[in-house]
Amino acid sequence: MSFARAGKKTIGYDPEAVDAFLHTARLAFQGEGEPLTSQAVRTVSFDTVKGGYVIAEVDAAIERLEDAFADRERDEQIAVMGLDAWNVQARAIAQEILNRAARDEGRKFVRTSFLTYGYHTDDVDAFADRVVGFFQHGQPLSRSEVRGVGFRAQLRGYTESQVDAMLDELVRVMLAVK
Repeated sequence: MSFARAGKKTIGYDPEAVDAFLHTARLAFQGEGEPLTSQAVRTVSFDTVKGGYVIAEVDAAIERLEDAFADRERDEQIAVMGLDAWNVQARAIAQEILNRAARDEGRKFVRTSFLTYGYHTDDVDAFADRVVGFFQHGQPLSRSEVRGVGFRAQLRGYTESQVDAMLDELVRVMLAVK
């Protein structure tokens, strides 16, 4: 797969790194290489270079690739545990996410220490409200929005690893029930 190149003075993803990852992913998907999970695809990152691949194009391709791996994982799990058990498991994870997102403002996640930066609580709380709206009221929220959400930094903010873990689980649930 080839992507458009950013201008010579514009930052893009390192083409060699992208091509190497996509080759590895293709082999894994065909069952010929090392196993690869949708989680690994979701968390891949690439160095940037001037004149590299256009970031938005690569990101879109990576999202489609993650979807393909997640579809396969879902189908494999359903084959092992059955559709009813799969649905029960997906609902349980969704409920855990909803319970966390519905907590009181400023108390949804553990806060960092006094002199440590974390995610801005107002930003995370506002996004958590969108998550509640998605689960309780069917309000629109796409996987791309979840994958691409960004939060400002704040002293005594929310612990980044906890917020990131919830976002990863949210994407997994959204992929599981699509």
